Order: sequence, then C-alpha cells, then structure tokens
Amino acid sequence: MPLGHLVTNEPTKKPLISDRVKREVAVFSLLLFFGLAVMPFAIYFVGQNVFGAFEGAGFGDFFGSISARFRAFDPAAWFLVLSPYLIWQLIRLSWFGWRRLGPAPR
Repeated sequence: MPLGHLVTNEPTKKPLISDRVKREVAVFSLLLFFGLAVMPFAIYFVGQNVFGAFEGAGFGDFFGSISARFRAFDPAAWFLVLSPYLIWQLIRLSWFGWRRLGPAPR
C-alpha cells in the first residue's frame, strides 16, 4: 500500500463538489421525480374517487395538461411539482429552529 501522499508536503486537493452539495442534489432530484411522476398519479387517483371523472380522457390527458402547464411556467404547476421539495425544506427549517432554541428553561 503506497503511502507517498502522506510523506509529501503537497496540500490535499479538495473535491470540486462537496458531499453536502451532492446529497442536496440527490434529495432534490428524488423529490423532483416524486413531484413529476408520483404526485400527478396520486392527485388523479384521489380526484377520481372524491370528485368523480376528470373532464379529459383519463390519466394521460390529466398528466399532459399538468406537464404542459409546467413547461409553460405556470406558477401553480411549478408549485405542485416542487411541493415535495418545499415541504422537505420546511421540515428541515423547523427542525433547525427547534434545535437552535434548545431545551426549554425550567
């Protein structure tokens, strides 16, 4: 096992992207996929059972209308797609606040 890097005086190189950024990109990607693929299906399924048939021709038409509005930068569609990530950030912010406050004084 070569130990040459321990003997030299060369500074260690920092990675271009930190582990924290990699983890945040992974979480964002996962929740974006959830918002794009799973949420519309869940909304359609719940809407079918609660409100009745969608005015379009089924799930494909429903998903097409959401994705078209998303591509047209409709704020409501963007909020719907990004809502899992926004909820995750709200939970993290709340947790940070509670940890920051510490235990209640007695």
